[in-house]
Amino acid sequence: MNTPMKLSGWIIVTALLLGGCSGDSTESNESESSSEAAATSSGLSEFELEHGVGPVDEVITLESLDPEMVEAGAEVFRTKCSACHKMSERYVGPALGDIFETRSPTFVMNMILNPEGMVKEHPEAKKMLSQFLTPMPNQNLTREQARSIVEYLASENEQ
Repeated sequence: MNTPMKLSGWIIVTALLLGGCSGDSTESNESESSSEAAATSSGLSEFELEHGVGPVDEVITLESLDPEMVEAGAEVFRTKCSACHKMSERYVGPALGDIFETRSPTFVMNMILNPEGMVKEHPEAKKMLSQFLTPMPNQNLTREQARSIVEYLASENEQ
């Protein structure tokens, strides 16, 4: 077997093993809700479990989209995100066209602004890493740029 194939095999095995180590095998008290159990085992608050870990610590809503922000977000997405993400298909990273069906806008912003912290601390981000095997790089975006991407993704979801 040649060296690149061996290396690929080891990377896959390591990722699977690391993904399997994130669970807690102790029995939980039946009276605890699943979110309380998850918060206890991960050390995250209920807010962090739902909205991610990072600099965005308030709920972001998408009631009315700002067309200028959508346009700015489309440009940032093209230059910073489209190499790994597509709207309707899995690529290097997950498809993002329907992201708000499973993730809150706050979660998405925290993933954009704090990908290393999310993968280190958040159980869903850990699952995504084990599924996609490539960590999301920190693009060093501003909070405004991250918000514009969220607006753009929301506009694409409406279409």
